[in-house]
Amino acid sequence: MKKLFFSAILGGLTLASCSSDDDLNPDNPELEIPATYSFERDDNSTVNYTGQTTRLQMTSEILSKFTDFENGSEALLLNMFANENAPFENASLNESSKSVKSKVAASNLYFSANTVESAEIRNDFESYITEQFTTVKDNKDELAEAGIAGQIAQGTRVRYVDGKGLEMNQAFAKGLIGGLLTDQILNNYLSQAVLDEADNRANNDADIVEAEKVYTTMEHKWDEAYGYLYGDPSIPTEDPNSVLNESEDHLLFSYLGQVDADEDFSGIAEETFEAFKKGRAAIVAGDYQTRDEQVKIIRENISKTIAVRAVHYLQGGKLALAEGNNGAAFHELSEGFGFIYSLRFTHNPETGSPYISADNVRNYLEQLMNGNGFWDVTPETLDGISEEIAAAFDFTVADA
Repeated sequence: MKKLFFSAILGGLTLASCSSDDDLNPDNPELEIPATYSFERDDNSTVNYTGQTTRLQMTSEILSKFTDFENGSEALLLNMFANENAPFENASLNESSKSVKSKVAASNLYFSANTVESAEIRNDFESYITEQFTTVKDNKDELAEAGIAGQIAQGTRVRYVDGKGLEMNQAFAKGLIGGLLTDQILNNYLSQAVLDEADNRANNDADIVEAEKVYTTMEHKWDEAYGYLYGDPSIPTEDPNSVLNESEDHLLFSYLGQVDADEDFSGIAEETFEAFKKGRAAIVAGDYQTRDEQVKIIRENISKTIAVRAVHYLQGGKLALAEGNNGAAFHELSEGFGFIYSLRFTHNPETGSPYISADNVRNYLEQLMNGNGFWDVTPETLDGISEEIAAAFDFTVADA
């Protein structure tokens, strides 16, 4: 029925916000859902998520330097993470007051009263940078061994790992999918505490916009959540799903597309995009029940995306280990490590908490890193973690 409804929308809408009676929500005759994420007031677009685009661009430049031992350095990447001392090649990023670090583990729901863990999480990301440009860089020309950092081959590619086989760039990148994007989307901007803060509802109902802006505060908060998923400049605003596997984005948007490409989870990308549009339209209409229903869908789908990829990479690593291909195995397991780390930031709408607790996430990571880490990890350990993750999200290991 959802697909039929979506087809009806596409058939009857233009690229601008719609007004046809055919496009009205039958549960709320005033709810108009556009074909694209396009909303206007007085002929001006009310959609704005430039801050999220800036942080995605910062992250992209950080990752491009992570394995560039000639031009990258510990000081440079730490400065890029915190946006200090004009570290970026893109001058506009240096002029920004924003940073990646300031929004890591910074959500209203999970960390406003949990500053100790927030600081620990930020320290984890800085430790990946430090390890990469000290221990790993010092051994970059040596072959990695159990307990010894260095390089390891994956086909014709060279990967760089620490003494436990972990790629720091993968831990950093996949960890940010949870620690930055997921946490900000699910636990900050889409939370009632942020959307309904102070007079937001009353102002939204009265069409009172922010000073010198054309959007209400509630509209803007929703857009900021949208921007962390769809705000990379390479993602077209007309139809983001048209480039799910072609965008230059290598964070959450990319993996939503990869999960969507699995027939067991087909449709998850379209459903997520539709929920973002419908929720934004509900805000325009002052329909907060419908808005909150869309939040639930988004929380479930983004959380599941992280879980599916965690299991996928653990199983891929297990297969490569069985084939004796350590380079491929360690790469897959490094990605799995980052996605497991990101499980801490998922949001189960039925409980208001992560699908898997912070303690269990730490336990899984400790199991992977026990002894010599990936050099020692067993198929039984990988299967055990995979099965627990899949069960928490109501899919099977085979599905992933």
